[in-house]
Amino acid sequence: MLYLMIGIGILLFGAAILVYIGIRNPQVSDEVALQARLEELTKRGETVDLEKIELSQPFAERVIYPIARKLGEVAIRFTPQNALQSISKKLELAGSPARLDPTIFLASQFIAMALFAGLVVLVFTVGPTKWSAGRIILAALLFGLLGFYFPQLWLSSKITRRQTNIRRAMPDALDLLTICVEAGLGFDAAMAKVSEKWQTELSLAFARVIQEIQLGKMRREALRDMADRIGIPEMTSFVAAVIQSESLGVSLAKVLRIQSDQMRIRRRQRAEEEAHKAPIKMLIPMGLLIFPSLLIVLLTPAGLRLIGTLGPMFGFR
Repeated sequence: MLYLMIGIGILLFGAAILVYIGIRNPQVSDEVALQARLEELTKRGETVDLEKIELSQPFAERVIYPIARKLGEVAIRFTPQNALQSISKKLELAGSPARLDPTIFLASQFIAMALFAGLVVLVFTVGPTKWSAGRIILAALLFGLLGFYFPQLWLSSKITRRQTNIRRAMPDALDLLTICVEAGLGFDAAMAKVSEKWQTELSLAFARVIQEIQLGKMRREALRDMADRIGIPEMTSFVAAVIQSESLGVSLAKVLRIQSDQMRIRRRQRAEEEAHKAPIKMLIPMGLLIFPSLLIVLLTPAGLRLIGTLGPMFGFR
C-alpha cells in the first residue's frame, strides 16, 4: 500500500506539471528566445555552441514540454481526423492560447484525466472514509471522464471570451478605420493604425492580416481567413461588405461608416438583452440562498417562542 501511494503521488505530481506546462502562456516564443541568445553570444564574441544554447534553456523547455508533445503524438495516432480538425478549428477560434496545438491539447486532456482519477483514488484510499474497490474504480472513471473534458470547457470559455472582446472592440476600431480612410490612408495602412493603437484581440487579428498581405496573400483571402479565425457574424458581414465595396468600386469610407453605425446598434442591443436577462439570472441565487436565509432569520425566533408557549400543552419541554 505504501509503494502504491508513493507511485500515485509521483504520477499526480508529474501530471500536474505537464498540465501546467501545456497551458502556460509564455511571453516570448522559442524562436525569439533562441534568436536573442544568438545575438547575445555574437555581441560577446563567443563561439556559438548549439549544445550550450540548448542547455541554457529552462528545464521545462528541454524536458517537460517535449514529453507532453510525445504523449500528444501518441494520442493523435488513435484520434479520428475529424476530431483533430475540430480541435484545430477551436484553437484558431480561441486565438491559439499559450501556443497550443492539437498535439499538446490532446496530451493535456489525457493528463487531466489521469490527474482527476488519481486524486479520487488517493482521497478515498488515504482518507478516513474507506470505500470498496468497485466504488473507487467507478468514482475514478467518472472523475477521469470529467478531467478529460475539462480542457474542452477551458477552451470553450477562451473562445467565448475572445469573441466577446472582439465584439466590444469592433465599433471603436471601425470608427478609427473610417477616420483614417477619410483622411486619405489606404485600407491596409488604416488597419496598421488600428493594430498600433490598441493591444486587443481585434488589433492582433488586423496585424496578422497585414503580415499575410505583405507575404503575398490577396487582401480578400486574408480578410476571409480572419473572419473564419474569429467566427462571429459581425466580422463576417464586415469582411463581406469590404470585399464587395472593393469589387464594385463603392466608396470604402461610406461602407465603413455604415458598418460602424450598425456595430454600435448591435452592441447596444446586446447590452439591453443582457440587462433583461439579469432579473431571471438573479432568481436562482435568490431562491436557493437568499430567501431560505431570510426565512431562517425571521421565523426561527417566532418558532422558538411558539415551542416555548405551546410546548407544555403537547408534552414538550
